[in-house]
Amino acid sequence: MNFIKKIDFPLALTPFLLGVISVIMINSITATGQSSRMVIVQIIAFGAGLIVMIVAALIDPEILSRFTWVFFALCFIIQLSVYIPGIGTDLGSGQRAWVNLGFTTLQPSELVKITFILFLASWLDERRETLFTFKGFLFTALPALPIIGLVAFIDMGAGIVTFFIFVGMIFAAGLRARLFGELALAFFIAIPIAYRFLKPYQKNRFEAWLHPSNTELAEAYHALQSKTAIGSGGLFGKGLGNGTIKESRFLPVQESDFIYSVICEELGFVGGMAVIALYAVFLHRIWRTITRTHEVFDALVCIGFLAMFGFQIFENIGMTMGVMPITGITLPFLSAGGTSVMANMIGVGLILGISIRTKTKTYKHISTEPAM
Repeated sequence: MNFIKKIDFPLALTPFLLGVISVIMINSITATGQSSRMVIVQIIAFGAGLIVMIVAALIDPEILSRFTWVFFALCFIIQLSVYIPGIGTDLGSGQRAWVNLGFTTLQPSELVKITFILFLASWLDERRETLFTFKGFLFTALPALPIIGLVAFIDMGAGIVTFFIFVGMIFAAGLRARLFGELALAFFIAIPIAYRFLKPYQKNRFEAWLHPSNTELAEAYHALQSKTAIGSGGLFGKGLGNGTIKESRFLPVQESDFIYSVICEELGFVGGMAVIALYAVFLHRIWRTITRTHEVFDALVCIGFLAMFGFQIFENIGMTMGVMPITGITLPFLSAGGTSVMANMIGVGLILGISIRTKTKTYKHISTEPAM
């Protein structure tokens, strides 16, 4: 009973409210033949997600902090499972990024985000005092870079999310603001070089973002249709199931990548803002947990998930409005996808467990010296 009293209910319930919206919208989006299966999969995912959330919340974070290299190894083992003969598969995206278990498919990169956060939180907790020099930063970042590279090679969208998790956590761990700025400058300078190594469809996505009026590019056309869908919804929307752009199938992967566009078309500005308000509450509760915990490892874990959820929400909603490039990054708790839902619920469970075990309201800063 004492355990239940300490649960952060806004944090725990918000994902399920988003889940209800998800099921309703997936049912509205999918064709009659697919509807029942996709809706059932999403409901099962949230049901199983409740179980894994509770289990994750019961795990003592102090125990997790001891398995630094176990989580490091798991990042590679899980992600490389896509190359196991007979089970690694491509579901039509041009990427061999899924594992076919026969009765269902899994996207390993979603699970790698969890193990990566746990590894990096433990690793940074051990080495955060070295982050005040460039040499120390390089040594500390060295184990994380091959993981980010592997994930990006297999699934570019997940790789981008993993990179922003890394940036958020290493900055919070004590990287000096000046050194962070220098590294950010080097990163932007390196973008044109990295662009040369992108696959054609990935280059098209950035070209469409930079030249949105060029509707000869499929991605620019999709972005235009998405903005049209959002704008056509007006204040209260066209009504559930009455989205004309949705019904015309002008948007790809409407139940996942562009589900927010459909929400705005059918439920209007009010529906779109309600979703954003739920996300705001969710992210605020994570931040609240960070500011109240007194353990560095716990704070870093929460910061990792804040970076993960925050970036995915910003990127997905941003790409539907044309302000961000189309990347295929899903919208947490709303987009269809059992693996994504399960991974996200594990994250919520870990944050809840940290919140429950926080005994003091005094926040011990992660940095051991001011970031200057």
